Amino acid sequence: MPDDFSLFSLIKWSPLDLLIPIVIIQRIAELRLAKRNERALLKEGAVEAGANHYGAIVALHTLWFIGMIAEIVVLSRPINPFWPVLLLIVILAQWLRYSAIRSLGRFWNTKILVLPGARVVARGPYRFLKHPNYIAVMIELLVLPLIFSCYVTAITASILNVAILMIRIRAEEKALRELGKGYDKVGKVFTGGR
Repeated sequence: MPDDFSLFSLIKWSPLDLLIPIVIIQRIAELRLAKRNERALLKEGAVEAGANHYGAIVALHTLWFIGMIAEIVVLSRPINPFWPVLLLIVILAQWLRYSAIRSLGRFWNTKILVLPGARVVARGPYRFLKHPNYIAVMIELLVLPLIFSCYVTAITASILNVAILMIRIRAEEKALRELGKGYDKVGKVFTGGR
């Protein structure tokens, strides 16, 4: 048996290959949290906005995973030589996203749910940005596939995500202005106080 023999050399596997399953598990856990928050908020009288585009978001994120896996398996995509930098960017995006989730607490959801009269969250990253969660997800949709040289998935998902977010952000901001309190305090630093 050769000296450099290992399980990794036998199956041509890299620890980076765990990244996609880890993110899938993360998303499943987040969907469970969102469902729990949704049930509680609806009991309190929350109103859902933008339900007409929610299916497109779910489809995009599902196809994003399928696209990455397909490019890796079918097109034999190699690990990007710049993967350490790309991984760091993904980790920073995760930090931003989880800061947003933590700041929103029980109000965080994958759907647009607004509790009429509730004060809009303006702490954590929301002090500086109106949509830190969406910024983090935009980064993830672009950069995670790049780690695996999945350029088609990165570009296609990013373009579709921007199109969907243009609709979603409009619906979310309208609902927050009409039903929430204090939306004018969110993201003051990077919006010029508007």
